[in-house]
Amino acid sequence: MKLYFFPTLRNYKKSNFLKDLISGLVIAAVSIPISMGYAQIAGLPAVYGLYGSVFPILFFAVFSTSPQLIFGVDAAPAAMVGSVLASSGILAETKEAMELVPVITFYTACWLFLFAWLKAGRMVSYISTPVMGGFISGIATTIILMQIPKLMGAGAGNGELFELLEHILKACHKISLVSLGLGLGTLAILLISKKIVPKFPMAVLVMILGACLTKFFSIEQYHVILLSKVENGLPKIILPNFFVVGMEEGLGMSLTIAIVIMAETLLASNNFALKNGYKLKDNQEIFAYSIGNFAASITGCCPINGSVSRTVMGEQFGGKTQGMSIVAGLAMMFLLLLSTGFIGYLPVPVLTAIVISALLQVIEFDLAKRLWRVSRTEFLIFIAAFLGVLILGTIFGVLIGVILSFLDVLIRATNPPRGFLGVISGRDGFFHMDRNRNAKPIDHVLMYRFSGNLFFANIKAFQEDIENNIKEDTKVVIIDAGGISSIDITAADRLEIIYQNLHKQGIKFYLTEHIGAINDELRMLGKGYLIEKGVARRTISSALKDAEIEHSFSIESASVAEISTIEEDLLHEFEWAFGKDAEEQMEKQAVKILEYVEKNKKEDFLESAENWHGLSLVDEDEMLEHLQFHMDELAQKFGEKGEYVKERIFERRQWIAERLKLESPEKLEELRNHQKKFEKQIKKEHPEMYLRLMEYKKERLEKRERERLKYDIMDENNKWNRKV
Repeated sequence: MKLYFFPTLRNYKKSNFLKDLISGLVIAAVSIPISMGYAQIAGLPAVYGLYGSVFPILFFAVFSTSPQLIFGVDAAPAAMVGSVLASSGILAETKEAMELVPVITFYTACWLFLFAWLKAGRMVSYISTPVMGGFISGIATTIILMQIPKLMGAGAGNGELFELLEHILKACHKISLVSLGLGLGTLAILLISKKIVPKFPMAVLVMILGACLTKFFSIEQYHVILLSKVENGLPKIILPNFFVVGMEEGLGMSLTIAIVIMAETLLASNNFALKNGYKLKDNQEIFAYSIGNFAASITGCCPINGSVSRTVMGEQFGGKTQGMSIVAGLAMMFLLLLSTGFIGYLPVPVLTAIVISALLQVIEFDLAKRLWRVSRTEFLIFIAAFLGVLILGTIFGVLIGVILSFLDVLIRATNPPRGFLGVISGRDGFFHMDRNRNAKPIDHVLMYRFSGNLFFANIKAFQEDIENNIKEDTKVVIIDAGGISSIDITAADRLEIIYQNLHKQGIKFYLTEHIGAINDELRMLGKGYLIEKGVARRTISSALKDAEIEHSFSIESASVAEISTIEEDLLHEFEWAFGKDAEEQMEKQAVKILEYVEKNKKEDFLESAENWHGLSLVDEDEMLEHLQFHMDELAQKFGEKGEYVKERIFERRQWIAERLKLESPEKLEELRNHQKKFEKQIKKEHPEMYLRLMEYKKERLEKRERERLKYDIMDENNKWNRKV
């Protein structure tokens, strides 16, 4: 993987400096209360949120290809770490917690590095929006429930839904009214300000006001808990204590966190990229996430990821590059060096309200409403992931959501859109009869469209639809397979059975409109003979033509115009059917014609031979080329009539050329170019045959010219006689 350093700062414009500076300072200010709150959620002292806003952000800025994304301590990974601690019975802010968290962060970084190396960015597309939305919403709701007791003057809750509710009820018995009023008041100010002045960093203002209340009114005497004081200084570089947890257990704890970081951050950054018209290097982005988390682990922090809220704020203030991340990181560095004294004045209820306000923005209320209106199934997946996280924990919530998503995909795949086709008098094309009241079936023809990959889970429905709609007078079954992009072995075997059953009933079966790759799959699965039998046709019209329903047909006594056009005759159907094996198959068909001639000794071999069904003009010319290559054998098999055989082939090729010249000069030019390539190949591989072919071609052309001159002279004589 090729890495780029400072990709967003290359060719930096001076006009962006002031915007990046202001945006960076605002982001740093906003990050102070939010990151400290999330650090506490992760089971660390609040100051570690500030530590996570220095080196991780700076290292991320070095490698990120996103000019907008802001990296830092955020809700989802903090909550997942807090959940791991709770399930392990480790209390927040204890020595055990401060030893385990950086180890989890380190293993998370390792997973992200592996994802980048494996180019696993594409994995994100397999996580559906309802699953991710329900998962994130469940985490946010869980954290809010954890934080509610802190508004009342109690400690944070832990566990899942029922344990959290129990903790909230216990906290209600010893409520600090001043603490509750301070917290709810702060929350109300924050929520109202988001509606009135969304761009204003109100969180910074309420944090300052809270510190002033402590300084001037000593609110701690009213049972309001304050944050612990922190000494000035940068975070110490540490080596995580890998002995606190086994490697297997540590990797297991961190895998889900790494996936969530990759998915959530990559999806968010790509959404910003799409909205603002730039491109990302997904794998380098994942690498940047990894490096940022390595930096977090050696400073004792929890795992970090992209922050949508801070990214939006940077966008609002005009930030253009990762220069604003560098400004934010440096600003936080100066804060830690010179001004950490304010932390000891911050009331916990104020900080808790800031965290709850931020988390309320994370809950996907709008997505839930949209899913309810659009797809009740996806809404249920959202709710299942949400409740799974809330009741059973993060890992089970993800598993439930993913399992339900795959079940939804499977259900959709087993019941894809499908229906029967008809025609409308006076209009070209074929139409769903259940959506077009004027569409009528063609007499004796069943046309069926299937829109989905054909595999073991839906082939039964495919077969039943066909069999249940065949009538006594049905002579042709045509499948519009334009919506089929793959066929598995079960479906291929069943197609063979369908063909055989219909063949026994005297009903022709065609697979049409599909991509050439389907023909390749059929051959690989051992069903290539179906293509040779003419089952695979490029279009519905060519299938109707092969079934001898080409001039006109009736629909409930109404006449429909001819459906076979010159375009059908110009399709390179042989190449489409056999792909890279087309030349080999064409030669095979030529040999079959030779065998037919030898067996039947018929002069009209071009009409009678059981060669490829309904060859297009272009394909037929190529077939005749191959027959010319065998003209010595043909002449030998016909004996004295060898000259007649060669003449018939030459005449037929001339007829094809004349028709193409009349109806499609462009195709004639393509045909000529192809003939030149074929002759060049013959010259190289079989020089003696090439000389004979050229000699014969010259001889035929001279003979034709003599006959033309003869008829011209006769015509002139006739004109003279009429005058006399």
